[in-house]
Amino acid sequence: MPGLGPSRWRRRAKSVGGVAVSLVLTLLGLLLVTFIIGRVMPIDPVLKVVGERATQAQYDAAYQAMGLDRPLWDQFLRYMAEVLRGDFGRSISTGHPVVEDLKRVFPATFELALLGTLIGVFVGVPLGVIAAAQRGGWIDQIARVVALVGYSMPIFWLGLMGLLLFYGILGWVGGPGRQGIIFDGFVPTVTGMILVDSLIARDWAAFRDAFSHIILPASLLGYFSLAYISRMTRSFMLEQLSAEYITTARVKGLSEWRVIWGHAFRNIFVPLITVIALSFGSLLEGSVLTEIVFSWPGIGQYITKALLAGDMNAVLGGTVLIGTCFVALNLISDILYRVLDPRAK
Repeated sequence: MPGLGPSRWRRRAKSVGGVAVSLVLTLLGLLLVTFIIGRVMPIDPVLKVVGERATQAQYDAAYQAMGLDRPLWDQFLRYMAEVLRGDFGRSISTGHPVVEDLKRVFPATFELALLGTLIGVFVGVPLGVIAAAQRGGWIDQIARVVALVGYSMPIFWLGLMGLLLFYGILGWVGGPGRQGIIFDGFVPTVTGMILVDSLIARDWAAFRDAFSHIILPASLLGYFSLAYISRMTRSFMLEQLSAEYITTARVKGLSEWRVIWGHAFRNIFVPLITVIALSFGSLLEGSVLTEIVFSWPGIGQYITKALLAGDMNAVLGGTVLIGTCFVALNLISDILYRVLDPRAK
């Protein structure tokens, strides 16, 4: 059939074009929202630059130099052009370009969120599957309590109690920060992630020290990720286990293990990708309180300090970065969904 090939390529091109248009519109919306945030915040960026004791002439000169005398549409176009060039301005707090600050702090948050997500996946997925397979049993009850507590308990309280117990009393983990003072700046920076960099340097003492500092905050974030992932896994599995093809598989004499993991779980694997991606994105932007409690020098603490200092360039730069990560994660999960699920093709 000669028309099949071109038709298939047209469908694929149309699908890719739709995704590209959606991505561009999402990023434009993100830039617009961050621009509006920068304009409605009750903070005068000019005063943060010139200081409270500046004269009116100095204030007016800085006001014009920052382009605030131009129309809003012109300011937005200039802001968008600068962001697309990777220029978020200079941070008032650090005195460095915001891009350099983000390169320094983002790997710390990425490493923390990634480890928390891995904990949530490797514990939450099996817990949700077993809870659904034994619906109403004691494992199911435990899974539901774990999810309920995970959604209800404030993370800053758990962080403080965790530090008191595991660091202050038992001494099982390292204290606040990413590393002990003796190892600070000792490992050469390659990726910005301490665990990875210490492995590259084959510095096992630094690796153990970094692991002892990250395991507690990562476990807390992993617990919240676990609560969400286990609940969604249980819900997906319950839907599959009530389907007719599961009954047919059991009638054929297949083992319960094969029915659950070989048939039911295989059909929920694709939607789980989206759940895991959203969980990872939530930890990236939702680790602010954890970073503050554990003095973790990540992007959440960076944005918080910048906001308290009225450093809007840093706040907007961090907001754009986190928003872009969310967009990228959604795009990746959508691509994987289409690749792994034949029905989506």
